[in-house]
Amino acid sequence: MAARTPLSNKASMSLGEAVSIATASLWAHKLRSMLTLLGVVIGVMSVIAVVSLVNGLNDYVAEKVFNLGADVFLINRAPSIITDISQWEESQKRKKFHFDDYEAVRDLCKSCVAVGASLNKRGQAKYGTEYISDADIIGFTHEMPQLNARELAAGRDITQLDVARGGPVCDIGYDVADKLLPGIDPVGKEIRVDNSACEVIGVGKKRGSVMGQSQDNWVILPLTTYQRMYSSDDSLRLWVKGAGTKALEPTMDEVRLILRGRRHVAYKDPDDFAMDTNASFLSLWGSISNTFFGVTIGIASISLIVGGIVIMNIMLVSVTERTREIGLRKSLGARQSDIRMQFLIESSTLSAIGGVGGIILGILLAKIVSWTTSLPSSVQIWSVLMGLVVATSVGLFFGVYPATKAARLDPVVALRSE
Repeated sequence: MAARTPLSNKASMSLGEAVSIATASLWAHKLRSMLTLLGVVIGVMSVIAVVSLVNGLNDYVAEKVFNLGADVFLINRAPSIITDISQWEESQKRKKFHFDDYEAVRDLCKSCVAVGASLNKRGQAKYGTEYISDADIIGFTHEMPQLNARELAAGRDITQLDVARGGPVCDIGYDVADKLLPGIDPVGKEIRVDNSACEVIGVGKKRGSVMGQSQDNWVILPLTTYQRMYSSDDSLRLWVKGAGTKALEPTMDEVRLILRGRRHVAYKDPDDFAMDTNASFLSLWGSISNTFFGVTIGIASISLIVGGIVIMNIMLVSVTERTREIGLRKSLGARQSDIRMQFLIESSTLSAIGGVGGIILGILLAKIVSWTTSLPSSVQIWSVLMGLVVATSVGLFFGVYPATKAARLDPVVALRSE
């Protein structure tokens, strides 16, 4: 037994040798190798691209879209996001929020740092012969700048006196100023908002666009001015700021009690209004993005399975082509575990190379989508490592059968093979 040990060690193949044989086999059969790895490449590419786009969207939505702040919540008679028609129909039967509801919450809530109210609609903004037909016309109370920050590049925000008087003044967004009053200072100029005139008292800083939608196409009026121009019967949206994230829940409870009392909601009945936080918006978005991610990963998994089956088929061909080699190695003392390990290393190396190619193409695809559309992308290290691990695991899993078949070959029969 001692005399066979050196021979057995020689017959055993190191990890480096097995990887070298696998890459040499790939290089020797370039077209076959490319077709073999195509399924793995497509599967990993799809996973990396989707993960990068979903991560980019999650970061973008959290920063740009649902940017209320962790200590701010909204109150409306209907949820801010409605998912079915019955929910909308039920919400339309509820009492509306009016200016006195805003004043009650503002005056009675002890833990509220700030309370504001708003309304908005689409309308026309005009100066001279220039006009914008789809501007976002917004009515704000004076507290709104600290609840829904829109930084100004020039001028001032709406004040409490503007709201009390219902004055004909307005702040305008960068796009409105650039389109209606290019090359001149807008502050002090008079523009028309639908059928009413207002004096521009402030111009917003440029914020850019979100998902292709401009964030600078707006006109802000004092809420009382807005209601006089359009309707005083529209239901207000209330904005409340708590004293930090830890105080948010107690503040929400206090506001809930104030509104339930004003709206005469019985103790056993649910709220007849909705309260939304940044977390609730992000949670809904997360469920949507996770569903999209799951469906896409399921489709990509089909490519990985097909790629794994192709790898298994090629490894079976390789076993047949190298029958004499296997017989020679076993006759020199190689154990079944040595042969099995060799072919498992080869199959996992094949799929790992396909995984690397898929990762590179996936990152490239995600970046191309970001460059050509408004969809952002964010490549995460964990997704790259996951793609490599998944690809290698596919090779290991589908390489078990060919490796086992090679390991069980009878060395005498194998040496007789042509």
